[in-house]
Amino acid sequence: MTRKLYFIILSLLFFSTLYAQYVPDVLGDSYLRRTIQMPDDYEGKVVCTLVKKPQLPDTKQAILYIHGYNDYFFQKQLGDSVNAHGYNFYAMDLRKYGRSILPGQDPFFCKSLKEYFADIDTALAIIREEGNDKILLMAHSTGGLITPYYLNSKKGELPVDGLILNSPFLDWNFGWMMEKVVIPVVSFIGKLFPNLTVQGYGDASYAHSLLKQFKGEWEYNTDWKMINGHPKKAGWINAIQEAQKTVQKGIDLDCPVLVMSSNKSFPETKEWNNEYLSSDIVLDVHDIQKYGQKLGNYVTRDTIPNGIHDLILSEKASRDHVYRTVFDWLSFYPYLCPVKN
Repeated sequence: MTRKLYFIILSLLFFSTLYAQYVPDVLGDSYLRRTIQMPDDYEGKVVCTLVKKPQLPDTKQAILYIHGYNDYFFQKQLGDSVNAHGYNFYAMDLRKYGRSILPGQDPFFCKSLKEYFADIDTALAIIREEGNDKILLMAHSTGGLITPYYLNSKKGELPVDGLILNSPFLDWNFGWMMEKVVIPVVSFIGKLFPNLTVQGYGDASYAHSLLKQFKGEWEYNTDWKMINGHPKKAGWINAIQEAQKTVQKGIDLDCPVLVMSSNKSFPETKEWNNEYLSSDIVLDVHDIQKYGQKLGNYVTRDTIPNGIHDLILSEKASRDHVYRTVFDWLSFYPYLCPVKN
């Protein structure tokens, strides 16, 4: 065997091993997924799942998307648009979410948002191994709390070049009594009794505003993104409270950050209201903008007229505005932060 043929065979074996870890994803249209075994936690076996579009030729920049609570990656238009603008696209279903839910697990539960840091570390390592030397994080809602909290733990050596936030969950959307008295008490209880259920199933209005079978435009797996949500435990309340307290004090990220929200919120009730199709009915947009400014010195904020909570699932005019905002920001973000230049 000649040396040249030997190296060709070795290369083929290497790349077949690398890509054999991916299989076709449930989204179809060339999307792939890779299930990653993580160390066991207090419930036993744990996995996370990396979803991607095939690599673009000669492209070394990528975006990694992190979903919100009661959520998973299904927004193909996002991945397709990111690809069309010259970025490799990846999305992570975090442990106990979506593709990563295992039998016997309590979906979406954690005792600390730090549990997700290993998932993100692993995803970023794989993305770099696959040839990307510039990576940005994009995140929605609870993912938009996890990601700045994660980056704050990496002070001085951020593993990404920028952060894009879609309606980040930076504060509870309750009244004074709930936020200042009840939530802190439940959070304290959550440290002692994390598995105590403190909230049952929720209203279906937000799901109805999204799903094609009701009032929306979208289709998704309602076993993974549940119509009435999932009961919440005190340990999860504590996890959110601890992360929000850190972020709300100001965390001074030394990378460019884009914070987006709708231009208005509207209270969710059991009765349908057409305002649900053009407002954030999950979070207070004023809180998003207020605390979003505290994420660093290079924060760009924008509001999307008539956007809903997941801005990229808004009605067409609003989601087109979101995409313009994101890709315009991507065209100049490297010039926003002198530390990164």
